[in-house]
Amino acid sequence: MSSYLYRLARFAFGHRRLVLAVWVLAAIGAIVIGQASGGKTNDTFTIPGTESQNAANVLTEKLPAFSGGQTTIVFAAHGSAKVTDPAAEAAIDGAMARLKAIPQVSVVTTPFQSHLISRSGQIALGQVQWSAPATSVPDSSLDAVTAAMKPVQAAGLEVEYNGSVYPGWRTVISEMPELIGLIIAFIILMITFGAFAAAGMPILGAIIGVITTLMGITAVASVITIASASTTVALMLGLSCGIDYGLFVLSRHRTNLLNGMTPEESVPLAMGTAGSSVVFAALTVIIALCGLSVVGIPFLTVMGLSAAASVAVALLIALTLLPAILGFAGTKVAKFTRLPLLGARAERVARRSAADPDSTRGARWARFVVRYRVPVLIGGIALLGVLAVPALSIQLGLPSGASQPAGNTQRKAYDLTTEGFGAGFNGALLIIAEGATGPAAGEQIAAKLSKLPDVATVTPVTTHNGIALIKLIPESGPSDEATVTLVHTIRDDRTAIEGQTGTHILVGGTTASNIDVSAKLSAALPIFLITVVGLAFILLTFAFRTILVPIKSILGFLLSMAAALGAQVAMFQWGWGQHIFGITPSQTISFLPIIMLAIIFGLSSDYEVFVVSRIKEDYTKNGDARRAVQRGTALSARVVSAAALIMFSIFVAFMFGGNPTIKAIGFSFAAGVFLDAFVVRLTLVPAVMAIAGAKLWYHPEWFARHIPDPDIEGKRLEHKLADGDLVSASAPARNA
Repeated sequence: MSSYLYRLARFAFGHRRLVLAVWVLAAIGAIVIGQASGGKTNDTFTIPGTESQNAANVLTEKLPAFSGGQTTIVFAAHGSAKVTDPAAEAAIDGAMARLKAIPQVSVVTTPFQSHLISRSGQIALGQVQWSAPATSVPDSSLDAVTAAMKPVQAAGLEVEYNGSVYPGWRTVISEMPELIGLIIAFIILMITFGAFAAAGMPILGAIIGVITTLMGITAVASVITIASASTTVALMLGLSCGIDYGLFVLSRHRTNLLNGMTPEESVPLAMGTAGSSVVFAALTVIIALCGLSVVGIPFLTVMGLSAAASVAVALLIALTLLPAILGFAGTKVAKFTRLPLLGARAERVARRSAADPDSTRGARWARFVVRYRVPVLIGGIALLGVLAVPALSIQLGLPSGASQPAGNTQRKAYDLTTEGFGAGFNGALLIIAEGATGPAAGEQIAAKLSKLPDVATVTPVTTHNGIALIKLIPESGPSDEATVTLVHTIRDDRTAIEGQTGTHILVGGTTASNIDVSAKLSAALPIFLITVVGLAFILLTFAFRTILVPIKSILGFLLSMAAALGAQVAMFQWGWGQHIFGITPSQTISFLPIIMLAIIFGLSSDYEVFVVSRIKEDYTKNGDARRAVQRGTALSARVVSAAALIMFSIFVAFMFGGNPTIKAIGFSFAAGVFLDAFVVRLTLVPAVMAIAGAKLWYHPEWFARHIPDPDIEGKRLEHKLADGDLVSASAPARNA
C-alpha cells in the first residue's frame, strides 16, 4: 500500500493544478446539484417492526384524520383568575374555533368539550389533531396557531404548547459551534506548527470536503428521507477527521523538510508512510459508522452512511488534494511565524523533535510510562473504572418536555399539565382496536383498560372504518418506568382485554413509540458491537499482522467508552452537571450509546493506528520492542494530542447551544475522545506494549505466508527508494 500511496502523492504533487481544479469543480458541482435538487433534511423517521409503528400505519390507512401530529395547548390563569371566567372562556372558545380554518387541522377539541379543566379552575388543555405527520406541518400553519392565541393572551391568560408538533418545536441548528470549533482548531494547529500555511492547510481541506459532502447529502435528501441530525454528525466527523488526517500527513512532511528533504521528495514519502496509517484509520471509522445499518432503524442507517461518506471524502482529500496543496506551498510549511511567544517556540520544538525525538516532552512522558508501566497501567484502569461506575445505572429514553430548559414552552406546558392533571397527561397512549363493528367494542375495551394499574383515564375517541380509537392517560409520566410497565402489560394481556369484541388491539402514540425505540436500540446494541468490533478486529489484524494489537485496541476502547458513558450518566442523568450545563436531569437519550459506540470506536482506532504504526515502524527498523514503544509514542504524542484536542474542541463547541440533546451528545463525544486519546492511547497502550515486549508482534508462519503485508510502516517503500525502484518513475512536473 505504501508504494501505491507514494505514487499517488507524486502524481498529485506533480499535477497539482489539475487535482485542485477537480476538487474545486466537485465542490461547485455538489453545491449546484444540492441547491437545484431542492432537497431538505427533516426529522421524520419510522421504526419498522415495532407495534407503535404498526399502529401508526393502521391509522394512516384507515383513520387518516387521526394519523398526524398532535398539539396540546395549555391555558393557565394566575392569581384569582380562572379559565372558566366568562371573558377567559369566550377568548379560549374563539381562539380554538379559529384553529379549524388552518390547513391540515382535522379535529379541534376545546377544554370545555373534553372537560380538561383542573380542579383549581386555573389550568385547561385544548387539543389539536393534524391530518399530516408532525414534520409535514409547515411553519406557516404553526404561526397561524400562535396568531389565533393572541386574543387569549390579551385576556390575561398564559398560553404554552406541547405535543408532537407545536409552535417552536423545530430544533434550529446553529452554525456557531462549527465556527467556534474551526477557530479553536486553527489556534491548536498554530501552536503545533507555528506557521500559518501549515495551520491552514488541514482546515482548508476539511472545509472543502465538508461542503462537498453536505451538498451531496442535500441532493440525496430530495430522493430519500434524511434526518436533520445526519448532517450534524456528518459535519462534526467531516471536520474533525479531515483536520486530523491532514495533520498527521503534514506533520510527517514537515519533519522531512526540517531534516533536509526537498518538497518533491518529502510529500510522496510522507504519504507513503503516514498515509498508510490514515487509510487504515479512516477505514476503521467508516466500518464503525456503516455498522449502524445492522440496528434496523432507517434514520440511524442513513445517519451512519452520511457520516461515513463525510469520512470517506476526508480520506480522499488527504490522499489527493493535500499533496497538491503542499506542492503549491513548497517550503512555506516549514517557515515559522514571527508572532511573539508562538513562532520561536514552535520552531525550537519542531527542530528539536526532528533532530532529536528523545528530547521532547512527549519523549519524557513515554519514558515515564515505560519505566513505571505496571503502576501506570493499574492507575489508568482504576481511573476509567471509577468513571464508568455510573453507567451501571443508565436509563434509556427519548427527550420529553421535562428535559427541556426552564424557559422553553414545551417545558412550561409539561409543568403546568403535571400541576393541573398529573404527569400522565403529558404522554397519552393511543389504543387502536382493529375490527371494531361499532362504538360498543371500543367502550368495552375502554372499560377493561380502566381497571389496569397506573391508569388515570380511558376515553373512547371515535369508531370509524372498522377502527376504534381509544385514548389512555397513565398515572405516571411518559418517561417513568411505570408507564413502560403499563405498555407491556396491555400488550401481554391483549387477549383478555379484547374479550369477545372480535377486535385486535395495538398500543401506539408518541409515548409508546419512544418506549419501542429504546427497547429496539437496547436489543440491537450487542449485535452492533459484535459486528463492528469483529470487522475492525480483522482490519487491524491485517494492518499490524498480529492478533494482540487489535485485542488491546478493542479492550482500551471498551474502557474509554464505559468511562465516557458513565460521565454522561453522572452529568446529565444524575444531574451533577445541572448548573454547569444549564440542563434538567433526565434519562440518557436512547440512541446515544449506539452512536457513541460507532463514533468513539472509529476515532479511538484513529489514535490507535497513529500511535502503534509509529511504534511498529521503529520496531521494524531497530528490533528493540521496549525502545520502539518509547520512540514511537514520543514521535506520535504531539500530533495525537493536537488531533484529539481539535476533536475535543469541535465536540465541546456543540454544547454551547440550548438543545439538551445536542449538549448530551457533544459532552459524550468530547469525554470519549479525551479519555481515549490521553488516558488509553498515550498512556495505557504504551504501558501494555512495554509489558508485552516483542511478544506483541508475534504472528504464525502461515499468517505471514498467506496474508499480504500492507506495509503500514513503509519499510518496503524505503527499501525501494534506497534501491531506486520508485525514483526512476516519472518525476513530478515542477509547475509552481
